[in-house]
Amino acid sequence: MDFAPTEEQQAARDLAAGILDRSAEPWKALCEAGLVAAVEEIGLLGLVLLLEEAGRRTAGIPLAATCAYGLLPVAAYGTDEQRARLLPGLRDGSYIATGAFPHRSARAVASGDGWRLTGTFPVVPWLREATHVLVPAATGTGTRLFWLPVPAGAEPVDTTAPWAAARLVLDGTPAEPLGDASAYGEVLARARTAFAGLQAGVCAGSLARAVAYTSVREQFGRPLSTNQGVLLRAADAHMDTEAIRVTAYEAAWRLDNHLPAASHALTAAWWASEGGKRVVHAGQHLHGGIGADLEHPVHRHFLWGRQLDAYLGGGAEVLAELGVLLGAPDTEEAV
Repeated sequence: MDFAPTEEQQAARDLAAGILDRSAEPWKALCEAGLVAAVEEIGLLGLVLLLEEAGRRTAGIPLAATCAYGLLPVAAYGTDEQRARLLPGLRDGSYIATGAFPHRSARAVASGDGWRLTGTFPVVPWLREATHVLVPAATGTGTRLFWLPVPAGAEPVDTTAPWAAARLVLDGTPAEPLGDASAYGEVLARARTAFAGLQAGVCAGSLARAVAYTSVREQFGRPLSTNQGVLLRAADAHMDTEAIRVTAYEAAWRLDNHLPAASHALTAAWWASEGGKRVVHAGQHLHGGIGADLEHPVHRHFLWGRQLDAYLGGGAEVLAELGVLLGAPDTEEAV
């Protein structure tokens, strides 16, 4: 396995970093530069690289949601008509997608020549800014994916990260199917991997701030970074961050190469949840009292890290799912 970025992936990552550093409207600028559309070419691993850069800067853009729940699923599973109708808007940013994932589903009932969904999702990220939402729903023969415009009047929900979240309530709401029953598992795995990549960037940004701060902040006449306790805490945070990154890269690489990856996506999600929580706590702690300042940049990393931990399901929940998958007798791993 070679996780080294291709020239195209590297160029996309470098371009994204420059845009995120300079632009006052980063989402618009990323779309105009063709980076959202480029995800179809650079793959999930390329998307993970872009999301790392967004996470480093805690950029409040719907890149992970639009690509993981819109662009990539429609490109992979949409009919010719759906791709022609939806992909142009997803590529240029006029459509913003999100997903009612990953921990529950609605109920889908066939109605005439269509489907209607019923169910409640307490927290859906970016729903207040999204134009469309991808919803998993039980059909009686398995869980399928359904695509629908965001219903009007979504109730805002506060989260620690500014993700424009809202509560989604479906009550016989019309929706169109996207793909067959096999699509749900792969879309979920890809979404978990994408958000793990975002967490890798959040953690890297938090750690970089802690290193910079402890290198100049002096105590008893010497920098804090020379204290053994600080060094060990930062080293642990570095190892956690690298574990999140490499497991996200591996899961993305396997999914891009159409290899079984369900356990790898769960492993990446577990590291992002458990390791990410440790890293952002360490980053705040290493800043001392200033880390508790709500206006300090490192506090944003703390809030984003905790939100991603909750969104991915929490370490214990993800680990339990991984245990069930690995312990299932006589079954081959799939996505």
